[in-house]
Amino acid sequence: MDIRNCRQCGGIYVYDNFNICPKCRKQEEEDFQKVKKYLYENPDANISEVSEETGVETKKIISFLKQGRLEIKDEDNAILTCERCGKSIRTGRFCKKCVADMDREFKKAIGGGKDPSELQNSDAREKMRIKERYRNGKSS
Repeated sequence: MDIRNCRQCGGIYVYDNFNICPKCRKQEEEDFQKVKKYLYENPDANISEVSEETGVETKKIISFLKQGRLEIKDEDNAILTCERCGKSIRTGRFCKKCVADMDREFKKAIGGGKDPSELQNSDAREKMRIKERYRNGKSS
């Protein structure tokens, strides 16, 4: 068993591929649902209003945006910017151009930009498959 401390509450839990304990995950999901419901009913609300009305910290709401769980309505905003180029984005951590650039750079670094089936080295081929699974949101 892999025992760890929760990054949020500091409590001890059996690690299950999450950096926070089940209790904190449950609370985070409840907070997310509050924010989501409020935004559904008030689509033009700003982040301060959402925080005030739901009781969820602005830091946590920004985290939901960076995780891609929420999206900002306005293209030009001062809340969320690409962590690579600084361009204003609506959700996630990177703009579409930077994601495409990084994808190309990763492929080049791992396998010379080639299709995994064309690679002779089985390690490079496996790395490319893992990267594609991760990119597509699949864990197995």
